Amino acid sequence: MVTRAPPKADMKVLDLDAVQTFVLLASLENFTRTAEATGTTQSAVSLKLKRLEALLGRTLLARTPRSVRLTAHGEAFLQRANELLAANQRALSAVAEPAYRLRLGISDHVAGPELAALLARLNAADPALTLEVQIGLSRELLELFDEGELDGALVRHERNHRGGEVLIQDEYGWFAAPRFQWAGDEPLRLANLAPPCGVRALAIRALDGARIPWTEVFVGGGVAAVTAAVGAGIATAALAKRIAPSGCIDIGARLRLPRLPNTAIVLYSRAGDPRRRVAFRVISAVFRGVSTPAGS
Repeated sequence: MVTRAPPKADMKVLDLDAVQTFVLLASLENFTRTAEATGTTQSAVSLKLKRLEALLGRTLLARTPRSVRLTAHGEAFLQRANELLAANQRALSAVAEPAYRLRLGISDHVAGPELAALLARLNAADPALTLEVQIGLSRELLELFDEGELDGALVRHERNHRGGEVLIQDEYGWFAAPRFQWAGDEPLRLANLAPPCGVRALAIRALDGARIPWTEVFVGGGVAAVTAAVGAGIATAALAKRIAPSGCIDIGARLRLPRLPNTAIVLYSRAGDPRRRVAFRVISAVFRGVSTPAGS
């Protein structure tokens, strides 16, 4: 019979839950959002970090009232932490649950600079996640969600659809290139998505209500095309400030265009198992963090 020597009393063993919390915290750069994403409390996140730092004998994160950043030791440990989590996932893959798929619909007017960060943070939370993303119009994505074709939908609020979790309020404006000109006695040149885009309808209602003539000179198949037309100086467009193209300005006040209402960004989710619930908590935390100070 083969006997094994017992582990040494002073042998250090890393807590994988604490390591994963550290990786997520390094990605989200925010204790509150990390707590939301992991379904725990800010104090619990802080405690896990302190225990990990005590075990390693190193300070991994520098925290101020306004920011959270990795120390030099944190930068060095982050790569090893990711390698450890990946190795753990490989070890579990033969006996644990297989990789799973999350089908997520994101409104074209919602997907913005947060999208790349969202994908990175979902991967950090669960490397086994296979994410299937569909970009489209809010109304069409909600129909797919209601039909069970999507597990979740991240969309602009639709007045005829109840429920969902309100994440943020998007502020809209009339964006154009600085060189864009408009004389009030001629139709305002607009760039829009094709009907039944809700933002298009919102913009047209506002102009018609203010009795401002308009003409649609560009119709894009996606917001990327619309913002390109705006950046080229072809037209103005109603856009959320989050996704307005770089270098463009809100011309609404200068040209006395009607004020556009804010629109809620809502997450609809159907999560029947804990892993999907974690993914939706991460999505919620990322978008809520758009207006949250980094260090809180």
